[in-house]
Amino acid sequence: MNNKDKPPTSNNQPVIRKLIPRTSEALAAIGLGTYSVFDSPVLQNKDGSMGQTLKIFVEQGGQIIDSSPMYGNAENVVGDLLQKLNLTKKIFYATKVWTRGIESGRRQISQSFKYFRTNTIDLFQIHNLLDWKTHLPTIEKLKDEGAIRYVGITHYHEGSYPELEKLIKTKLFDFVQLNYSILEREAANTVLPTAQFEGVGVIANRPFASGSSLFQMVKDKPVPEWATTIGCQEWAQLFLKYVISHPAVTVAIPATGNPVHMSQNMAAGTGSLLSDDEQKEFEKYFDHITAKK
Repeated sequence: MNNKDKPPTSNNQPVIRKLIPRTSEALAAIGLGTYSVFDSPVLQNKDGSMGQTLKIFVEQGGQIIDSSPMYGNAENVVGDLLQKLNLTKKIFYATKVWTRGIESGRRQISQSFKYFRTNTIDLFQIHNLLDWKTHLPTIEKLKDEGAIRYVGITHYHEGSYPELEKLIKTKLFDFVQLNYSILEREAANTVLPTAQFEGVGVIANRPFASGSSLFQMVKDKPVPEWATTIGCQEWAQLFLKYVISHPAVTVAIPATGNPVHMSQNMAAGTGSLLSDDEQKEFEKYFDHITAKK
């Protein structure tokens, strides 16, 4: 990595940690997603950027790394790198089962343990609710045996929010994962208050919405001046700070394999959260600068 690409150091502010409702275990509010960016053979990562990204993540207080069999080789890449970097004991492992059928689910779950090189996975989620009634007993049994610590459900589409709310109310699940960002706020009116009321942790994926579209929307637009006074010098930091400031959100999991972006993301998880007024002010500002003329 060139010196000009060397990631900035931590801002030395305290890491924001939020409690998992069911146990009051604290988690750093900024985690790491692995979709797409870690789906690559480690041997082809010649510049070592993925390993450097993981080192920065841990050094700056990160804990939860989220993956899925849906993400290609990501589980295996992460597990391999963490083992080589001797970071396996520093991570809160989260992954998913994404298949149909009891035997297929059991095989996939077993493979995740092997890929991660661990005997314990902290959070096992049923991805996009696929065949959830079939997989739940398998996951619950492993939880009873101590191999899994928490159980979760996920979905990325607002059309499934009613089903997520229904399942949250069953109290069978410790976590729900869904999309939430300044551009995709629908969950704030539905799933988030339900999860908060029922004591279910929330993992916010897609905090930057889809791809680079969110950043394109604010291209050449200034970060609001009030945000810079609380340490949000970049749009990415403000986008993340907004997401984790919702009281129902436990952790946001932006995906990156870029060390510089990783350090910038982690900076969003330090200092203070946005107040209710600041969240509303940001929504108003964002809507104004991105409104179609």
